[in-house]
Amino acid sequence: MALYQAPSFEALERLSRSRDADLTRRELVNPDRIRGRGAQSNASGRFEAFQRESFDDGWDNVEPMPVFETVEHTERAKSIITSNDSPDIAFERSINAYRGCEHGCSYCFARPSHAYLGHSAGIDFERDIYVKTNAVETLKAEFAAKNYRPKPIAMGTNTDPYQPAERKHQLTRGILEVMLETKHPVMITTKSALILRDLDLLEKLAKLGLAKVAISVTSMDHKLSRKMEPRASSPARRLEAIKGLSEAGIPTAIFASPMIPAINDMELERILDAGKAQGAISAQMILLRLPGEVRDVFREWLLRHFPDRVRHVLSLVRDTRAGKDYDSRFGTRMTGEGPYATLLSQRFEKARERYGLDAKLPPLRNDLFVAPKLETNQLSLF
Repeated sequence: MALYQAPSFEALERLSRSRDADLTRRELVNPDRIRGRGAQSNASGRFEAFQRESFDDGWDNVEPMPVFETVEHTERAKSIITSNDSPDIAFERSINAYRGCEHGCSYCFARPSHAYLGHSAGIDFERDIYVKTNAVETLKAEFAAKNYRPKPIAMGTNTDPYQPAERKHQLTRGILEVMLETKHPVMITTKSALILRDLDLLEKLAKLGLAKVAISVTSMDHKLSRKMEPRASSPARRLEAIKGLSEAGIPTAIFASPMIPAINDMELERILDAGKAQGAISAQMILLRLPGEVRDVFREWLLRHFPDRVRHVLSLVRDTRAGKDYDSRFGTRMTGEGPYATLLSQRFEKARERYGLDAKLPPLRNDLFVAPKLETNQLSLF
C-alpha cells in the first residue's frame, strides 16, 4: 500500500509560481488611463473571434492614450424580471435595470456576463453601461399579466441598482414607485448611499411589510475601500445609509461581503460592530468567489495594489476551494470549505451573536398585491 507523502514547501512554491505565471505576461493598462477603475486590463471577451491584448511595442506614442471614459448604451428590455432556482440564495426573482457596474469592484462575480454583449469582463464592464430605458413600463406589463403571482423581487443581485448612472436615469426609483403602487414586496442590496434619496418610497413600503435592505460594507479603511470599490460610496457614507434606513423603520442588514483572505478578513468583527451601532438588525457574509474571468481581473488587481501578497492571497483562496481558484458547487460556493473557511465562519457566527445581529430580516408580505392598470388606446365596450 502506498503511503501519502505531503509535497515539500519547494514543490508547493513551484506550483504556485506556475499557476500565477500569467500575471506577468499580460500588459496592465497605464494607471493614469484608468483612474477610478478596478480592473487593470481590458482583454477581449471570451466569445470574440479574435483576441486582443495591449502591450508595449517599444515605440513611444506621439500622443497620450485617452482615458477610459464611461459610455452609456440604451437597451430596450423584452422582460425585466429574472427567475432562478439556486438553493444558495434566498430569492427566486430579481431585477437588474442596468448591465455593467461603474462601481468597479475587481472581485465582482457579474463581470463574466459582459462577454455576452461582446465586451471585456475587465475595464469594459465598468465603463460600458447598458441602461434598460423601458424597465419601468416593462415591469408594469409583467405585473399586469393575468397569470402573475407576487413573490419578493431582489434588486442589486447582479449590478448595483444605485450605481452612478442611477442619478441620471432614476430607473430604480421608478421601479420602487411601481412596487408601491402595486403593493409588491422588494428587497435591495447596494453599496451606495444614494439609496437615501428614495427613503420616502422605502419607508412607505416598509410600513406595509413590503421592503427590506442590505448595505454591503467590505472595509472600514477608506483607502482600502477606494482600491476595492473605486466608485462606490465610502464606508462612512454606507454606515450613514444604514442609520438613515434604520431610523426610518426599514429593516436593514449589513453584508460583510466579500471577505478576501489577507486583504479585508481581519476587519470582519469591526464591520459588524459598526453596522450594529448604526441600527442594522441582521448580518451576512460571503467568501470571495472567482468565477470565469473574475479570477484574472482580481489577480491583476492584486498585482497592482498588493504585489507582495499575490501568492499568499491566492493560496488561501485555493485552500477554501479544494485546491482550485473557484468551486461552483451549490452549498459551498458562498462559504468555501477547509480550515480557513471554517475559522472565518466561526468568527462570523460568534461576532453576529455578540453584536445581536443573528436575527433574520422579517419576511415580506405577498398578500397585498394589486395588479396595475395599463393605459390602452382600446375603447371599452361598456
